[in-house]
Amino acid sequence: MCYKHKGFVIFVNLVIIISILTGCSEAENTDTASQSQTQTLPISENYFIFDTVVSVRVYDERIEKSHFDYIESIMEQIDETMNRFKEESEVAKVNRLAGEEAVQVTEETYHIIKTAKEYALRSEGRFEPTIGPLVDLWAIGNGGSEVPPIAEIDAAKQLIDFNKLELNDDSLTVKLQQKGMTLDLGAIAKGYAADVIASYLQEQGFTSAIIDLGGNILAMGSKPDKSPWRIGIQSPDENRGEHLGTISVVNKTIVTSGVYERYFIYDNKQYHHIIDPFTGYPAANELASATIITEKSMHADAMSTTVFLLGLEEGMAFVESTENTEAIFVTNDHKVYVTSGLKDNFKLTRQEYELVE
Repeated sequence: MCYKHKGFVIFVNLVIIISILTGCSEAENTDTASQSQTQTLPISENYFIFDTVVSVRVYDERIEKSHFDYIESIMEQIDETMNRFKEESEVAKVNRLAGEEAVQVTEETYHIIKTAKEYALRSEGRFEPTIGPLVDLWAIGNGGSEVPPIAEIDAAKQLIDFNKLELNDDSLTVKLQQKGMTLDLGAIAKGYAADVIASYLQEQGFTSAIIDLGGNILAMGSKPDKSPWRIGIQSPDENRGEHLGTISVVNKTIVTSGVYERYFIYDNKQYHHIIDPFTGYPAANELASATIITEKSMHADAMSTTVFLLGLEEGMAFVESTENTEAIFVTNDHKVYVTSGLKDNFKLTRQEYELVE
């Protein structure tokens, strides 16, 4: 869930590439479920929205096309409301009237914006919902191929300050105090979409599903046989689907931020997509990736970006102080660190990595 340049998926913490590990027969069923006349489980549907491929797999033969159609409408509504690049969206209107007036938004949008600001406060600005000017300037993953001039980076930084994001709980209004500021919900809204989809499926009586929004995984309930889902954690140095370890989860979401999928090379140096709002440059620390495991995908989305920018030591402390939340950190020197609640759960599967106890 990361600050991306284009579309509502500004989520620079994307780069997760977590996949569900299943037996051979189950994997085959997944590949053919959408065409099966016998409703082989899981029954799935794929969508392209939020600038990514979304997959919803439901392990219940009662699922119907109308359910998948409604899920599509849920995502379209979120995109139409929160995509800052859509002229009629609520977020676009907030940005258009920056420095001028407050904008009344829906309760849903207000809730996400308020949550984003709470993460900014808690992380002392590492998580930054007004990061838009820097994301647009670097344009990593959207055509950017060289380091912007220092003067332009400094100018963009002057437009980034979550303290200038005014919220009014009574009127549900939002205002950016300075003209040129840009509210960007990409590091949190995709996770919110996963939560809304899961809530809808649960309301319809479904108990076992995998919701995958471009690598942000929500494992709803348990597998049909009541056993935990086994999730593979992407190896930062390998192709998509190559895992460095696994965890077992029930009713959890797993979201990763990493440096290895969207970047450019300039003067023989790699510049990845996770921008540090303090420096104006891609984050430079010991981390290759940070994975969050928790109960709500919106929080996992925001937190994975947050802890990546905090770095290993502060990121670990941040997670350990957060209830019902665990994390996996992978450093550039192939060491893997897990929080206390994962000590007996995470299983390292690649010899190139070292699990640090």
